[in-house]
Amino acid sequence: MRCPYCSSTDSQVKDSRPTEDDTAIRRRRVCNDCGGRFTTFERVQLRELTVLKKSGKRVPFDRDKLARSVQTALRKRDADPERVDRMISGIVRQLEARGEGDIPASEIGLLVMEGLKNIDEVAYVRFASVYKDFKNVDDFEGFLHEMETAEKQD
Repeated sequence: MRCPYCSSTDSQVKDSRPTEDDTAIRRRRVCNDCGGRFTTFERVQLRELTVLKKSGKRVPFDRDKLARSVQTALRKRDADPERVDRMISGIVRQLEARGEGDIPASEIGLLVMEGLKNIDEVAYVRFASVYKDFKNVDDFEGFLHEMETAEKQD
């Protein structure tokens, strides 16, 4: 594992333990060259997933990219990091369980929206504004009206 501080490949594991949801192993490491300490995570990957973009382009699925987009939606919001990580792990498990290697980006977006709706409504609207490509305030108003209508029906 390459040290994020000095790029040395000589690091040593000091502590290993499962994450709270038992979907990964958290490892605390120390670099033998610079003494820097850092954390790595080891996860099981059941299959190679490919994302089918709207443009028709196929790209490898990247869990970290998914996590970054969720974190962007949650920026400056008070969301429990463990809950967010469980949501992301759940999305990945759902995608892997589909049994198909190719997944449309739109399906991933829907899963993220569903997860964010249960964590933070502001983040849900932020993500939806990008995912649904809102062009103006009317798009926001329409979406918020749909949310309110759905909540009243629940």
